[in-house]
Amino acid sequence: MTSQSAIPTIDGIENFDFPKTVRRLKEKREAFCGGMRPLRDAEIERLEAGGNRAQDWRALRVSGGFSADHISNSRFFGACFLGSFDGSLTDAGTSLRLPSGIHDSIIIDSAVGDGCCVWNVKGLSNYFVDERAILCNAGTISCSPSATFGNGREIVVGIETGGREVLSFADMTIAIAEEVAMQRETLKAFRRFIDAYLERIRTGFGIIETTGSIVNCPRIIDTFIGAGARCENATLIENATILSITEEPTRVDNGAYVRNSCIQWGTYVSSMGIVDDSVLTEHSHVERHGKVTHSIIGPNTGVAEGEVTASLVGPFVGFHHQALLIGALWPQGKGNIAFGANVGSNHTSKAPDQEIYCGEGLFFGLGVNIKFPANYFRAPYSIIATGVTTLPQRVTFPFSLINVPSRRFDDVPPAYNELFPGWVLSDNLYTVARNEGKYVKRNKARRSEFSFEVFRPEIIDLMAAARERLRNAATKEYYTDADIPGIGKNFMTGQSLLKGIDAYLQHIERYCLSGLFRRCKQLRDTDTTIDYRSILTTPSDDPRWEHERSLLVAEGFDQRPLRENLERLAELAGLAARAIAIAKEKDDIRGRAVMEDYDSVHIPATEDGFVRETAGNNEATRKEITAFIASIDH
Repeated sequence: MTSQSAIPTIDGIENFDFPKTVRRLKEKREAFCGGMRPLRDAEIERLEAGGNRAQDWRALRVSGGFSADHISNSRFFGACFLGSFDGSLTDAGTSLRLPSGIHDSIIIDSAVGDGCCVWNVKGLSNYFVDERAILCNAGTISCSPSATFGNGREIVVGIETGGREVLSFADMTIAIAEEVAMQRETLKAFRRFIDAYLERIRTGFGIIETTGSIVNCPRIIDTFIGAGARCENATLIENATILSITEEPTRVDNGAYVRNSCIQWGTYVSSMGIVDDSVLTEHSHVERHGKVTHSIIGPNTGVAEGEVTASLVGPFVGFHHQALLIGALWPQGKGNIAFGANVGSNHTSKAPDQEIYCGEGLFFGLGVNIKFPANYFRAPYSIIATGVTTLPQRVTFPFSLINVPSRRFDDVPPAYNELFPGWVLSDNLYTVARNEGKYVKRNKARRSEFSFEVFRPEIIDLMAAARERLRNAATKEYYTDADIPGIGKNFMTGQSLLKGIDAYLQHIERYCLSGLFRRCKQLRDTDTTIDYRSILTTPSDDPRWEHERSLLVAEGFDQRPLRENLERLAELAGLAARAIAIAKEKDDIRGRAVMEDYDSVHIPATEDGFVRETAGNNEATRKEITAFIASIDH
């Protein structure tokens, strides 16, 4: 099954939001300014009486409903276009309401739309301020004619010395960035697209869209500010696109620093966060001194306190503490970086030219040290335990645990850690199962498509390949990468090997049988006679079922009667529900042994919401299977 390229074409530029928005606003400004008239002598007198001055009053143009009553103590230079201001109160944030108008400000070659509130702006130059925008207590707000608002910047992800550069644009998606970074043959086509994109978004002036606000910001330079965006107490916003709509407002506030970057809908940069030469995709955020440089951050991912440099980070990554991520390719995201994690040993003492390829759902524990180069792409949903230092390596066992050795072997280098294949499935299923629902509930992105399902075809294929490598290994007390490829610079015990085989097999079997049950229900619901042999041998046009069917046959599950397979599915669902409960119960057992009042401040596993939800779903599945078996028996 060939996947379609994510690289956009020149013909498709107008399908992107930012070029469409720019075109609309250019037309709006043209219509706004084109309908203007010169000032009347009485209006000039009224303006001067209000303490206003102009380099040349004849250069000003005003709307038909213009009144000078709400303009005071301001200076006008060059060609300025002013709408109508009626003094109606506008919410400027922080419980501050100001009347619309222009007061104590300097306006240079700019157009200010109807109902705008411009107070104490030291220099507004070459901007179109759309209707009802708010500019209050601001320093320089200026735009150069050649500005491209942070688009077309070369973002060096992965290898800091170059080789995986991705050109930025405001409508960037993680899928596009991943393809450009990983498939370099697409770079020429992508550069052609970016050149055309820059031509579409180059306006010759800056834009503050309707209801956008700039409050207490000393410098806004070469920046596009979208509808409803709030820029408040930001240190600097320079050469940037801030996409925003009133339903998904974007915030840059409280000491934030944004430069040479594109920030999408619903994002926020706050509490002294720094974003430089980066793209923040929709509903991501940087806060609490978090620092993001030369990086692309996926939807619903947050960076707080730590540093992300030269990285492509996918959706739903938790980064809430002081930690380091450098030179990472992590397009699938859905992982976590704990306090003190140092994922950034990219410097060989010759050059910072090494990188890490992270798998989906990878969890970096407290204080880990990850040495580069490293490749965990084929080890999704694995955990690197607290305090572990890993050597440069490639690991290809999904749902695994890498921990300090539980024992030593004479022939194993002392720097090696111990690998437990499939440990997350056998001992920590609660975490990975809960994530599926958690991400669905927390998702705010409207424009990005995600697969929230953990056990989907590509993950199952990785599990099956890992299990086969374990099955094919000779019987030994322990194994290294020389025995089983994909162990990396770790070792694995014979006991862990057997446990890993069982964990992978159980979830592969559940995946196949779930697909079989779903297929049978589909046929029943369309009044199609259920012919078990035909179901298993007849190809369909359903790619998911074809994957499930082929694996079901390859695993030999087709040799069992349908009833037996369905009863086995009910059993596996019950085992998974019990494994989830046991994983949570371990916390209670450990907690009670340490904290005397543990039960008074913790909800027991039996009352845990997700444990109870899983048990309920399991019971519903069991009843559904039982009823289905009864229906086909008759």
